[in-house]
Amino acid sequence: MVRSRYTVSLVFLTFFVISLLTNILGPIVPDIITSFHVSLTAAGFLAFAFFIAYGVMSIPAGFLVERFTEKPVMVLAFLAGTLGSLSFALFPGYRVAIISYFTIGAGMAVLQVAINPLLRVAGGEEHYAFNSTLAQLVFGSASFVSPRIYSYLVLNLKDPSPDQNIVLRILRWLTPAELPWASIYWIFVVSAITMVVVLFFARFPKVQHTAEERAGSLNMYRSLARQRVVWLYFAAMFAYVGCEQGTADWMSSFLNQYHGFDPHTTGAAAVSWFWGLLTAGCLVGMLLLKIFDSRKVLMGSSIGALFSLSAALFGSAKVSVIAFPAVGLFASVMWPIVVSLALNSVEEFHGSFSGILGTGIIGGAIVPVIIGRIGDYAGLRSGLAFLYVMFGFVLSVAFWARPVINNATIRLKKASAELLD
Repeated sequence: MVRSRYTVSLVFLTFFVISLLTNILGPIVPDIITSFHVSLTAAGFLAFAFFIAYGVMSIPAGFLVERFTEKPVMVLAFLAGTLGSLSFALFPGYRVAIISYFTIGAGMAVLQVAINPLLRVAGGEEHYAFNSTLAQLVFGSASFVSPRIYSYLVLNLKDPSPDQNIVLRILRWLTPAELPWASIYWIFVVSAITMVVVLFFARFPKVQHTAEERAGSLNMYRSLARQRVVWLYFAAMFAYVGCEQGTADWMSSFLNQYHGFDPHTTGAAAVSWFWGLLTAGCLVGMLLLKIFDSRKVLMGSSIGALFSLSAALFGSAKVSVIAFPAVGLFASVMWPIVVSLALNSVEEFHGSFSGILGTGIIGGAIVPVIIGRIGDYAGLRSGLAFLYVMFGFVLSVAFWARPVINNATIRLKKASAELLD
C-alpha cells in the first residue's frame, strides 16, 4: 500500500480550506440582515441553503467517488466552491447568496466524503485514528481563523489608511464600499481556485474502499430504514448539528442586539472562540473517553452545554460573551460520541448507516431557520431558546442508547486483563 506524506498534507490542506469556506456564516449574519434589509427568518435561510445541499449530497457523493475516483471529484467540488464564492463576490445580494451557499455546500459535502478514505490510504490504516484527529484539529483551526480574517478585512476596508498593503488595496477596488464584509468572498475565491490548481497537478494513490466507506445498495438502506434505532440516531445527529450551527450562526446577532457588541470585533471573536473551543474540547473529550463510559461523557457535556446556553441567553453582557463560546467546549464531544454509539448499535451495513447519519446534517439547515422564525415573532432570545429542545434530545441519547459494544476505557481494559489471567 502506497504511503504519501505529500497526500496526507494535501488532505489536511483540504480540511483547512473546507472549514475556511463553511464556518463564516455566523459572523456575517448581522451584516446580511443590515445590508440586505432581511428578516431573521430570511437570514436563517442562508444556513438552510448551505446545509440542505450538504445533507442532500452526503449519500450521492459516495456514488460519485466510487464511479470517478477521488481526484476528479475533488477538483469538481472545488470548482463548485469557486463558482459559489465568485458569484457572490461579483454580485453581492440576498438571492445570489442563497444560490452561492447551496453551491458551496454541495461542493464541500463531496469533499468530505472523498478525503477520508484518501487519508486512510495515504497515511496508513495504522495511523488513521491519529491522522483523523489531527485533521479535525486542522479543520477547527480554520474555523478559528476565518472570523478573524473577516474582522481584519472589515475594519481595514471600512476605514482605509494610505499605507495599506496591496491585498487590501485590491480588495477595496473589487468590493462595494458599503459592503466591506463581502471582501472575504474574494479570499474564498482565491483559496478555492488555488486548490483546483494544486489538485489538478497532484498524484493520488489508488484507494480501495472498505465496507465502511462504500455508499451501499438501496436494499441496505431499506433494511436500515425499518429499524427504529436508525431513525433515533438520525434525529440525534439532526439535533446536534442544529445545536452547533444554531449557536454559531446567531450568537453574534444576539450579542449585538441584546448587549450592543460590535459584530465586526466582539461578535466575530466570540464565534472564533466558539469554534476554537469546539476543537480544543475534542482533546479533553479523548481523555475523558479513556476513563468514563461514553454515555456518561455525553450526559455531562449535554448538561454543561445547557447551563452555558442559559448563561448566554439570560446572563449579563460579560457573562454572555463568555458563555456562548463555552457552549462549543461542551458540544465538542457530542458528534464523535453519537456517531460511535450509533455505529455500535447496529450489527451490519455500517457504511450505509454512516451515509444516513451524514444526512442528519440537514439539522444545520432547518434549526437556524426555526430560530430565525421564532425570533421574528418573539425575539431572538426566544428563538435561541429552541436550542433547549435540541440539546435535550442529544442528552436523551445518554439514557436510551444500548450499544452492542461499549467504548474501551482504562477500567474495562484492566478488567479484561484480569479475566484473561
